[in-house]
Amino acid sequence: MSSSENGRERIIEAATRLFAALGYDGTSTRMIAEAAGLNVATVAYHVGGKRDLYLVVMERAHHAERQVLEQAIAEMTPDEEGLLEVVDRYVMLCVERPEIPALWMHRWLADAADVAHLDDEYVRPMMDLASEAVRDIVGDEADLDYLVWTVVWCTHGFGAGGILDQDGKRRKLDDPQAVARFRAHMRRTIAAAVRMRADVTG
Repeated sequence: MSSSENGRERIIEAATRLFAALGYDGTSTRMIAEAAGLNVATVAYHVGGKRDLYLVVMERAHHAERQVLEQAIAEMTPDEEGLLEVVDRYVMLCVERPEIPALWMHRWLADAADVAHLDDEYVRPMMDLASEAVRDIVGDEADLDYLVWTVVWCTHGFGAGGILDQDGKRRKLDDPQAVARFRAHMRRTIAAAVRMRADVTG
């Protein structure tokens, strides 16, 4: 990797960490430059302004999500277990790449309001892809949009806030025991929705 490419990657990695932690609105170009160990002019040279950098970060996050979802759907068996495996793989993506749910959580809490096109460009096509893939498994009795969003809301919310244990300590994505409980909970939650449909149609 050339020094120019290395500098660009350092900037993008620093920006990803800061946007995930503080949001777009809470992050400045100067903060990104300092975190990357560079000056503001070098950041501008490699990636442009803060908005340009945010678009690169969000594009990379979307690409990672899309890649996992497409592969999970391609390998999915057309039954309840196949659906649950897709859910589990999405949860594990967020565990392994916690910056992804963090970036979207900031956005959905009114961050980067002036960058309005990302939901239409990235989110809606992903939701449509997931919904279409599981439609026959879920059927018409469940609200498919809400079922898919339930996975996203719960996973992103768990990543941001975790769960309080008996001692009042927050357990989140970096706690293997909490993650195992959350994965099991999501499987039960989605399985219950699918079985409810089976009960209605049966």
